[in-house]
Amino acid sequence: MAKQKFERTKPHVNIGTIGHVDHGKTTTTAAITAVLALQGKAEQKKF
Repeated sequence: MAKQKFERTKPHVNIGTIGHVDHGKTTTTAAITAVLALQGKAEQKKF
């Protein structure tokens, strides 16, 4: 069975964070997502 072709309709970006444990990677990512959500450019989810 053939897979249906996925067509992207929105621009997207992948962001990777590198750093030592307890140096704020999750906090920084949450802050970026919160700002983008306020601008209507992202959906903020609790994790």
